[in-house]
Amino acid sequence: MTTAHPRPTTRTGAAAVPAPVDAGRWPDVAAVPKASRPVRTVAAAVVRHALRGLPLRVRFPDGTVLGQGGPLIEVRDADAFHARIGTTGLIGFGESYMAGEWDAPDLVGALTVLASHAADLVPAPLQRLRRLWALRQPAAQRNTRTGARDNISRHYDLSNDLFALFLDDTLTYSSAVFRGFPAEHALLPAAQHRKIDRLLDLAEVGEGTRLLEIGTGWGELALRAAARGAHVTSLTLSREQRDLARRRVHQAGLADRVAIELCDYREAEGTYDAIVSVEMIEAVGAEFWPVYFRTLDERLAPGGRVALQAITMPHDRMLASRDTHTWIQKYIFPGGLLPSVEAVDQTVREHTRLAVTRRDAFGAHYAETLRLWRERFTERAEDVEDLGFDHVFRRLWTFYLAYSEAGFRSGYLDVQQYLLTKEPTR
Repeated sequence: MTTAHPRPTTRTGAAAVPAPVDAGRWPDVAAVPKASRPVRTVAAAVVRHALRGLPLRVRFPDGTVLGQGGPLIEVRDADAFHARIGTTGLIGFGESYMAGEWDAPDLVGALTVLASHAADLVPAPLQRLRRLWALRQPAAQRNTRTGARDNISRHYDLSNDLFALFLDDTLTYSSAVFRGFPAEHALLPAAQHRKIDRLLDLAEVGEGTRLLEIGTGWGELALRAAARGAHVTSLTLSREQRDLARRRVHQAGLADRVAIELCDYREAEGTYDAIVSVEMIEAVGAEFWPVYFRTLDERLAPGGRVALQAITMPHDRMLASRDTHTWIQKYIFPGGLLPSVEAVDQTVREHTRLAVTRRDAFGAHYAETLRLWRERFTERAEDVEDLGFDHVFRRLWTFYLAYSEAGFRSGYLDVQQYLLTKEPTR
């Protein structure tokens, strides 16, 4: 059971202003789980254990301060905070932020500390019992062909205008590669082109190359490949992305070289000299990683090359969380799971004729990319509101961008560019 619990809205940089949460849109944010006193007591004890040695300050309404000093987390409603964590763990922690029950002046700093200690925040005995208390992934979010379309649509079909508010003019929604830090938003288009060009160079894309792109985005890589003289087939499951990418291709006068198709990667046909896929594997799901990599193998001509960009997480944490339901899956990327470097290597080795011949990591560049996106999203909060996204959505996306940035700043997350090759036929 749950109890209604109106929460304040918080526009980043502004004071909290009481506002009701739309229970129809955000049922699990509007209502605090009805947790028993023992559940809240145990949750409070786990929180104390997790925070006591961390370089954080967590201040509660009664004046209690936990932690060893550092970025501040201000808990505004301790009962709700503990009830959510006690019933839904880290999902509850994120929902508590969405509800305005806690805040942090330096959200990235606070989350970076937590990400740095992700493996030991929960006591070891509870970690070993994870399968008993952690929520399971909903069957409806499996990335079957139907499920994958629904999962992708929930994120990428939100609004092209929303993404345009915080991305740069290339509309590239993946890690850039900078020349140095700190970067400015004005440098982001060049940094995105640098990333794209590195991938196209890895795949040796040039005049006459038959290129398959799995995951179109809004078309910038396809445009850049076509400008090299390649013939590009690009696949997406997002109607919003397909429609805008097609318009951009026509405006660039490259419709004779680029085909944007609403198509699952499993439905791809033909053979290609090169394949490029940028941060697509994260949406595939562990169950379908073998299918994804077999598809790359089957669609690639002998002697061909695959350039793959992938976000990765530590192998032990991937194994611990692969079957559980997370906040990021519930609200941002349903059905998604980050692979580990070991998982990619094993899947390629056991299920394909491909070979991993190169891997370059550049996680610090993703942290910088996310910082620029987050700052632009914050600056344009009123424009986000004008598009019809309410204060809970804005807190949701602020948390998502900060949470992701913290993952890369702590080193918990990384991003890789892979080169996969296939031996030519003798």
